Amino acid sequence: MQTSLAAAHDAAGAQHYPKGTLYLVPTPIGNLADITLRALHVLSIADRVACEDTRHTRQLLLAYGIDKPSGAWLAAHQHNEREAASALLAHLAAGERVAYASDAGTPGISDPGARLVEAVRAAGLGVVALPGASSVTCAVSASGLAGDGHFVFLGFLGAKSGERQQAVQAVAAEPRAQVLLEAPHRIAALARELAPLDERLLTCCRELTKQHEQVHTLPAREFADWLAQDPQRQRGEFVLVVHPAARSDEPAPLDTGVLELLLEQLPLKSAARLAAQITGQPRNALYEAALKRRKVSPHDD
Repeated sequence: MQTSLAAAHDAAGAQHYPKGTLYLVPTPIGNLADITLRALHVLSIADRVACEDTRHTRQLLLAYGIDKPSGAWLAAHQHNEREAASALLAHLAAGERVAYASDAGTPGISDPGARLVEAVRAAGLGVVALPGASSVTCAVSASGLAGDGHFVFLGFLGAKSGERQQAVQAVAAEPRAQVLLEAPHRIAALARELAPLDERLLTCCRELTKQHEQVHTLPAREFADWLAQDPQRQRGEFVLVVHPAARSDEPAPLDTGVLELLLEQLPLKSAARLAAQITGQPRNALYEAALKRRKVSPHDD
């Protein structure tokens, strides 16, 4: 791992890293190798490392030959994020580089970090976000989403029944792709809740980047049965990608109300043309509807 750190300094060391700046550092979501050279360089040069669990992040740094003194660590997790922001601001104001890393993945994406950024921005200090490991982008890539690639990130739907029920209803009503996160003890319940999506495709990503990683795409109505077929399928952390709703090839019903009003005052072709401009409906379809209404041939107008 020492070689990796040397390579990190060679690859990223030439860039300027301002002091008095908060650096958001993504960390591996399961596979230790999924850390960037730039992330290692920043963690190495940082005067202070803020993180969810100092023991967890310290083990990551030690694996790559980065050893920080005990006074260089700052705990900043979901239960003390606002309080930790005050201490972090003091270090930044003193001209220190502070790296923030959540336990896994990208800070601020269903992980602590957003409140720290908010406080730093409000204080007029700098924030630099590094790209890197993210279960969200990993799952979207593995799902093979077609179309325009747009998706909505929902994260965890919540545990309270009423709130969760509303969230599931919103998932069903949203035509775009959606990305959900779920814990193993609630995955079976979520599978049952998503069953009414029926034939809408769902990609289940389990234990991404780890040894027993599994990615499977199936209709939502089959998800609960698929999980129940093997107890192993309900273990680990889950990222679910709900694919976009299928688009119907059926044309929208023609609204001839405007056309009928215009036909009382205008010739057939003029009425169809103006109705198309007003309603945005196909001119040819309106013209055919007008022909049927008057029961004349195209040559009669």
